[in-house]
Amino acid sequence: MERPCAWKSYTPTDFEQLENLAEAYKNFISDNKTERECAKTALERAKACGYISLDEALASGTKLQAGDKVWAVAQNKAVMLVQLGTRPLEAGMNILGAHIDSPRLDIKQNPLYEANDFALLDTHYYGGIKHYQWVTLPLAIHGVVAKKDGSVVEVCVGEDAADPVFCVTDLLIHLANKQMSKTASEVVEGEALDLLIGNRPLVIESDEAAGEGASDEASDAPDSADAKEPVKAFALKLLFDKYGIEEEDFLSAELEVVPAGRARDLGFDRSMVIGYGQDDRVCAYTSLEAQMSVADEQLETTGVCILVDKEEIGSVGASGMTSRFFENTVAEIMELAGETGALALRHALGNSRMLSSDVSAGFDPAYPGVFEAKNSAYLGHGLVFNKYTGARGKSGSNDARAEYVAHIRHIMDEAHVAFQTAELGRVDAGGGGTIAYIPAEYGMDVIDSGVPVLSMHSPWEVTSKADIYEAYKGYCAFLRDANL
Repeated sequence: MERPCAWKSYTPTDFEQLENLAEAYKNFISDNKTERECAKTALERAKACGYISLDEALASGTKLQAGDKVWAVAQNKAVMLVQLGTRPLEAGMNILGAHIDSPRLDIKQNPLYEANDFALLDTHYYGGIKHYQWVTLPLAIHGVVAKKDGSVVEVCVGEDAADPVFCVTDLLIHLANKQMSKTASEVVEGEALDLLIGNRPLVIESDEAAGEGASDEASDAPDSADAKEPVKAFALKLLFDKYGIEEEDFLSAELEVVPAGRARDLGFDRSMVIGYGQDDRVCAYTSLEAQMSVADEQLETTGVCILVDKEEIGSVGASGMTSRFFENTVAEIMELAGETGALALRHALGNSRMLSSDVSAGFDPAYPGVFEAKNSAYLGHGLVFNKYTGARGKSGSNDARAEYVAHIRHIMDEAHVAFQTAELGRVDAGGGGTIAYIPAEYGMDVIDSGVPVLSMHSPWEVTSKADIYEAYKGYCAFLRDANL
């Protein structure tokens, strides 16, 4: 059952729409490299399409009805967008769920130190990465610093062409005999992923030696500047001058280290996209755009797009899928829609259907041994559905029932969406999972769906523009489906 290549079916109109979507997508993943940035942009898009704040609706007692659109946010890192349909919520919802966090390096709470005339920041990697892939790359710092006075400073350094960048160093090949004999998991250890940020010392001159016209470089230095660590002191001075940040402010900071630079077209034919964070922002973006595309339509079934955090570390925490954010938001919306009671909420959740929109492993001809060819996803062959993921004996997997898979096939075929089915590699080769098993606990039908990716979890991942286009089409078709 070989699935056809999507490229072969496109009309000139399709090619134009595909390229327009791909350009907008590249801008999205280039401009939004953290979960906070993605959430902020998603809310801006929603507000522009007429979405209102759920908190404000609750405060004013606004009654919700078919056609109303509301948004909710958790921790500034997770977003839920809901467009009410003509059917009661208790009858169920069509839900697109994706995650907006990606593997990266997080800066520790007590990170800054000086060693041998270098200033460095200690990091702790986030999610599943190959440590050695993160050395000798231009890196940027994104995030926020929360200060004791209640203010929050946004930081983004390394993306503008005029910005400096940072890096993690590696051992020169001439001295790497011992290093090269180590296994891949040991060749660069996690504690060695320290970010190089400076080499210039702060010069502090005494009043007697300085005289007239002497440098006032240190005049505004923070109190913590230490002449015994002049390179660290100069780095702190620069942070203080630009952001008003003192060393102790690192204690309440969330700073993420990501690859610097914008997503690009890949290949002579420009058929692919190479960029950071495509797991899972490729599915988050297409889900968001699908939700926005139906904003002016009258849906029969309530349409939901939920973009969550922390999937890469188990979907934990207040902004992850295991939190009560999703359930509480549904309950609050039902209350405003006049559908009250715990039983009605349970019915709404159990009667819903979800696409757990997350990337799948694309077949890579450089590593054919870990794939089972006829049950693999291929770039350019469309949206991927994984009936189950997990590892070994489907451990940790949601396994969609056959009837739901058949219904999804019907939706995609009716909308002329190119799609394929796949498993995550050979049995016993490894494995992985998504958020699918979490909402499935409510009894709702859930299936994994997404875009195939090459070099998943690397600093620069690869996707096909055709698959991005088909994912968007498929998600639109799913939101419009009224057959519960």
